[in-house]
Amino acid sequence: MRAFIAIDIGMKGKMGEVYEKLRKTGAKLKMVEPQNIHLTLKFLGEINGEMVGKIKGYMEEVVADIQPFVAKLQGTGVFPGRSNIRVIWVGFADDGQTEKMARHIDEKLSILGFKRDKSYKPHVTIARMKSGEKRDKVLEIIDEYKDVIFGEIECREIKLKKSTLTPKGPIYEDIEVVKL
Repeated sequence: MRAFIAIDIGMKGKMGEVYEKLRKTGAKLKMVEPQNIHLTLKFLGEINGEMVGKIKGYMEEVVADIQPFVAKLQGTGVFPGRSNIRVIWVGFADDGQTEKMARHIDEKLSILGFKRDKSYKPHVTIARMKSGEKRDKVLEIIDEYKDVIFGEIECREIKLKKSTLTPKGPIYEDIEVVKL
């Protein structure tokens, strides 16, 4: 199964506003379904069922000393850059808990043979750009919302999620839930 470890976000506060404006640009965007909006801590790729228990054990170790926390959804940006947009994101700001979890998950899962991530920047993907068409309109909206606070989220758990790819988009299913 295709899997990843994440914090569920959903559509919060003013995110719906920027989401709709992006949708109306006419750019070739693949919008993330509102119920699928999340913060990825680690993309795993293909895993087998036998690995689930070990992965959950490492997730529990990683969050053992992390209390529930509040994070801000703030600002917008793009990856990899303004001239070649692939991902449109909303920023995720906390006191370092997310980066700490992502780093420790990355370290622990390397024991199971998962490739280490080069770097980690907490962000919430809201759309993927499929071509450079109407990039200027997209960038206008990104610039308009670059400092906006969209809302806050209380982070109380991390999840191992299964991703099933379909022609209509991915379907996510919780496999394991680990409370902070």
